[in-house]
Amino acid sequence: MGVLRLKMATDPRWVNIVEMNLSEILTDHAWCEQKAASSAISIIVSFPEYTEVVNALSDLVREEMEHFQRVHAIIQQRGFTLGRERKDPYVHDLMKFIKSGVSREEFLMEKLLVFAMIEARSCERFRILSENLTDPELASFYRELMESEAGHYTMFITLARSIMPREHVDVRWNEYLDYESAIMEKYGKGETIHG
Repeated sequence: MGVLRLKMATDPRWVNIVEMNLSEILTDHAWCEQKAASSAISIIVSFPEYTEVVNALSDLVREEMEHFQRVHAIIQQRGFTLGRERKDPYVHDLMKFIKSGVSREEFLMEKLLVFAMIEARSCERFRILSENLTDPELASFYRELMESEAGHYTMFITLARSIMPREHVDVRWNEYLDYESAIMEKYGKGETIHG
């Protein structure tokens, strides 16, 4: 699927589910941004010796929290209230694919590839929202965020390649693409960003 190389496309009818419950998708989206920031902080804390990673993820934390604030502002403008944090079964399923018992460098690569996958799928979902939502304000907002997520996806892949040999990263990335395609069979049916 284009530059993202995802192997399973989201059914465009997913937007119909989303439009029936905008407050739910916006709350889920806000928490996705917050969790992206928290996950980046956890990498910084766990791998402080990787200066390039720390620098890149410090910038990412700021950007993800800015996105959180923007989604929260939209929630308030529409008369909604931010709901409680949602679980993300999609991310939970991706985490199961991380190899354990590997070197520190390889474990960091695995985490970065999971983050790349989340950003790639988020980018694809934001594209669908930008092209299919009947609300022009939200469609424009998701178009802007789609471009941002695409940049994050490539950043994570580039960081992984700076830690492990490119060939190794690319082989493992293809394995992630296959795995993600398989788990996507059960998603695309809920009013959440990854659901």
